[in-house]
Amino acid sequence: MPDMLPQCKNLKEQVESILQLLQQEPTLRSQDITSVQTSLSKAISPKFEIVFAGAFSAGKSMLINALLERELLYSAEGHATGTECKIEYAELDEERVVLTFLSEAEIREQAVLLSQQMGFKTVTNINQYDVINLLRQDCETIIQQEGGESKSERAKQAKALILLLKGYVANRDRIHTVDNATYSMEQFNFSNLKEAAGYARRGSNSAVLKRIEYYCNHPLLQDGNVIIDTPGIDAPVEKDAQLTYAKIQHPDTSAVVCVLKPASAGDMTKEETELLEKMRDNGGIRDRVFYIFNRIDETWYNTQLRQRLDDLITGQFHDTSRVYKTSGLLGFYGSQIKQTSEQDRFGLDSVFAESVKGLDGREETPQFINEFNRYCANSGKLSASKFRISVNSFETSNENYVRILTEQGTPLINQLIQDSGIEEFRTAITRYLTEEKRPQLFINLADDLEDICIKLKKHYQEVQQNLDSQPREIEAMKAQELQRLNQQLQELRKDFSQHITEEVNQLINNSCDVFEADFRQLQSRMIRRLDELLDTFSVGYAYRRATLSHPRNATAPLIAILVEAFYYLANQLEDILVESSQQIIVNFFQRLIEKVRKSEYYRQLYRLLGNDGGIEQEIRIVEKQVTQALVSASSVECDRFVRESPRFYDEGTFSIYQFRQTLLQTSQGYDCESIVEAEPAIRQLLKLDFEPKVSQTIRKSFRQTVNQTLKTLLLPMADKQADEILQQYPHARTFLEKTLEKEAEDKIAHNRRSLSVIEEKIEVYNAAISNINSCLQAMQLYDHFLPVIGDIDSLNLATDLQVDDIFSNNGIIISDGLLDGIAPA
Repeated sequence: MPDMLPQCKNLKEQVESILQLLQQEPTLRSQDITSVQTSLSKAISPKFEIVFAGAFSAGKSMLINALLERELLYSAEGHATGTECKIEYAELDEERVVLTFLSEAEIREQAVLLSQQMGFKTVTNINQYDVINLLRQDCETIIQQEGGESKSERAKQAKALILLLKGYVANRDRIHTVDNATYSMEQFNFSNLKEAAGYARRGSNSAVLKRIEYYCNHPLLQDGNVIIDTPGIDAPVEKDAQLTYAKIQHPDTSAVVCVLKPASAGDMTKEETELLEKMRDNGGIRDRVFYIFNRIDETWYNTQLRQRLDDLITGQFHDTSRVYKTSGLLGFYGSQIKQTSEQDRFGLDSVFAESVKGLDGREETPQFINEFNRYCANSGKLSASKFRISVNSFETSNENYVRILTEQGTPLINQLIQDSGIEEFRTAITRYLTEEKRPQLFINLADDLEDICIKLKKHYQEVQQNLDSQPREIEAMKAQELQRLNQQLQELRKDFSQHITEEVNQLINNSCDVFEADFRQLQSRMIRRLDELLDTFSVGYAYRRATLSHPRNATAPLIAILVEAFYYLANQLEDILVESSQQIIVNFFQRLIEKVRKSEYYRQLYRLLGNDGGIEQEIRIVEKQVTQALVSASSVECDRFVRESPRFYDEGTFSIYQFRQTLLQTSQGYDCESIVEAEPAIRQLLKLDFEPKVSQTIRKSFRQTVNQTLKTLLLPMADKQADEILQQYPHARTFLEKTLEKEAEDKIAHNRRSLSVIEEKIEVYNAAISNINSCLQAMQLYDHFLPVIGDIDSLNLATDLQVDDIFSNNGIIISDGLLDGIAPA
């Protein structure tokens, strides 16, 4: 930071110290510190970048020239280049220019894009003279057709391509194929800034320059101020326009001068509206925005245009303190011709010498001369009693110009400059940069820090007061803890009962993802097992079982085979349902016990009783009861599979049809072979019956059985055990009397250490704030001092913290992490 005050040398370290303190407090670290970091970087930055942004032909470059009263930047109607110009401060004997060229690849890309926009054939090789010559001719034809290079967007694009190609040819030896070549002005043999700026200002050269860095001696650029001129936001090459938007959003940008066109166009363009919106997204800019309605002289000759501009400003710019109306053209050249005289025809032979030269020895009329004569004749700005001016039709524009200035002299030039609005804008931005900028940056930092400081101060004071109010004597602490014992047991009883109720409720409402995954596993196992049983079912085996049951008979009916199959499938499915149910219960209770062990009430029970009050034992008992109940329920559920489905034999169903077809097949003989040959049909028949029954079990009935079993066994246990905790009061009192003395000693020592830590943090906080306030005091910003933390005895804090809260949350009511490095006793 230029000319840093001694009191502000360590500002960065002091602010970061406050932010580090904030990050140490878990309850406060969610505070957004982005604005503080941004305002800090702005306050200590050695540079303050002011970006001039706006559309092409809005007059950005001319406005900068007028502001610095030096012709540095190229300015022309429709000049479509993506050059970024940066102007920084330099001592008078160190002025210089650094030029960075576009690469050949970038120039070719721009040439292709401009050619496509104008409907030309695609450019193949810009190194071929014939190609360049043909493109030039086509562009000149377009300019003639449009009536001039500034008459339409297409004409502007044609002029841009002419300048691009001309600049490429003129600077071919300095342009690299893919790299951006950078040169100092000495490499061009320029002896001073004026020569170098003159080269860069020529349109053809400017068109092939990627970046121009001016180092200029001007008081406005002192204190790290950097002026940046950007490509137009409506550039014919989209990439160039994006350069401006990117710069507007870049964190290095500190202020923006929006140069707007409604004074000449009547309304805000879409691109100008987008520009204003993007500025608001950059926290580094904040309200450091100047709005310039340039070309204000256009409204002097058009009442409707002037009214539309006034309505726009009134309707959309509620704060007009940084809204300015200027004519960069009149203001800049007005300042330049003040240094001229009748001897050089008021600049026609010096300032305007290049633009006056015409073909065949005839003089051209510079744009300023035309606007000057128009100003004198029709603007209505000049008092008839003070300035008696005539613009004669029998004289050329240049002759009128010289005669008028010869007659009117310096008073007219001063009036022109005043009417241009440039002096007002220069005065305002100079005052801001030299008087208001630094204080405002520090005010922003202080304001952004204030909320953090207030929260830290309040937090530290509450913790400090709480710690300071704790008992210092062991006997007093023991007595307080014993008084709270019954209340603590009541709270632990409630917490345990509520925990079990919540776990059961989650289960019933299908909100426990892990349990749901376990039950889906049970369903999958049942479905897979049924498929396996049906695929492997042996009719031959069932036939042998049936005939063994009836030794007098040598054959068995189809019904007997189905009976054996029903028993076999039902029993096998029972085995898998029992096994899966047991696994579900094991998993559920294992998770439940782990959650109980991690709970705060469990830890407190061990502290008060030396054990868990029998909670785990009771949970294990319930686990066995639930397991037994579900094994029994599984047996009952699968035993019902032995019965055929209610509609198995109904007329018109597929199952009765399948049964009759199977019976027809097995009736072809009386030996085993006819039955075995019908095995696929019998399996299909079994599938038709068992699949709906199994689906009903696993998707509807059995889940309800599980839910109900857990609910009816767990909740009564929780109520019973909660009451049992209250009955532990005599044991808890005896146990605590043995352990409280050592615990009280540890907690008093812990509180002492905690108080020391918080006092150290307050000391670090106060030291940082005092240094920051010293910096603010040095800048006379007394109204923005940040709060320090005074002696605890002088605090008047409203708090509900009571002395008997000493053992809450392990003895101290503070945020976790406040006392870093100190483990709870």
